[in-house]
Amino acid sequence: MNCTLCTTFLSEKTDDDYYICPNCHAYLKRDDLYFDETNEKNHYEQHNNDVNDIGYQNFTAPVTNSVLEYCSTEMLGLDYGCGKGPVISKQLTENGYTVDLYDPYFYPDTSYLNKTYDYIFSCEVFEHFYNPLEEIIKLHNILKSGGLLIVKTHLYNNQTDFKNWYYRKDQTHVFIYTFKTFEYIAEHFGFDIVTLSEKLVVLRKK
Repeated sequence: MNCTLCTTFLSEKTDDDYYICPNCHAYLKRDDLYFDETNEKNHYEQHNNDVNDIGYQNFTAPVTNSVLEYCSTEMLGLDYGCGKGPVISKQLTENGYTVDLYDPYFYPDTSYLNKTYDYIFSCEVFEHFYNPLEEIIKLHNILKSGGLLIVKTHLYNNQTDFKNWYYRKDQTHVFIYTFKTFEYIAEHFGFDIVTLSEKLVVLRKK
């Protein structure tokens, strides 16, 4: 198996299910363990993403607050992988923002590919990418120069036993990022790092 981000051949395993990439330092689930589309959609259908739930709003607040801080209402945004309950977009549009929605299962309109965006946000989505190389190239291509890519995912920091880490146990989390992984992405895909923290990454397209 090769790394789905940097294409490096993978040989070192951290446990029976995951490889460690020696180049971009990501943790990758064995591809024979990937869900098919039916099982994957069924899994996401179980998520209780109520846009009016205060707990859910608080959970997604780092992304919402980043858009409010860095972007204006005149800008066009994309909620990439918005799921069945696009809470961030709902809160933003209530504040006068314009946001397009895309999700392969719940909002499958691909017209976003014909536009360019001032900012793209992706909340708890990047860890589900079967092919992050393709996905990041696609998002980079539709992001304007100087535009922001705002990503909420939980970065692994080696301070926890990976095999027992809660984030690794989600069966649809196939690509786990580290701080070094996003440093690799910034360097190789043409981004400057604005924010790089354990649960939020903000990149600016050069």
